[in-house]
Amino acid sequence: MPPDHRASPRAWQRMLSGRRLDLIDPSPLDVEIDDIAHGLARVARWNGQTVGDHAFSVAQHCLFVEQIALARRSGAPPRDRLATLLHDAPEYVIGDMISPFKAIVGGDYRPVEERLLAAIHLRFGLPANVPKTLMVSIKKADRIAAYWEAVHLAGFDEPEAAKYFRRPHRPLPGKLKALLNPWPAKKAETAYMKRFMALAKAFSG
Repeated sequence: MPPDHRASPRAWQRMLSGRRLDLIDPSPLDVEIDDIAHGLARVARWNGQTVGDHAFSVAQHCLFVEQIALARRSGAPPRDRLATLLHDAPEYVIGDMISPFKAIVGGDYRPVEERLLAAIHLRFGLPANVPKTLMVSIKKADRIAAYWEAVHLAGFDEPEAAKYFRRPHRPLPGKLKALLNPWPAKKAETAYMKRFMALAKAFSG
């Protein structure tokens, strides 16, 4: 009798690099930055409900968050900036679930997300678990980014955005406003890779 493949559903994803990434027990050896950059550049923030000819990708969001964090803490070491850039990296596998959907499904997705992020960190020489102080800093920058994205891209007015994401204490620096113009996927992928390589080099060197 042939084996019943339905009894053991596939729990890995094949990447364009050829890697098979196990979602239950992800190995750092199966993590490639090319796959991350490619995937994140094609995952839309806000479920694609943003203005412009292109989706506002998670890759571009990560660049935006890293630059906000840098503006808030200019002396941050490359290690911390690299962790900030990678803060949503698991979404190259699991996609970007909007907050309302997360509230409905509960926290069952979190262990998968946490294991993926730990594997990604280990692959690039970072601690598996982000130190609490750095995590707080990343979350603040992420929330600031969400506010400006909500107002400029996702159709929120300022009071509504402030209700859900808190109004930032400072205006958005002019040089960062360009990061709120949604890019084509290839441009976002290239920019993400370029920033990753610069931070990884500074971190290792």
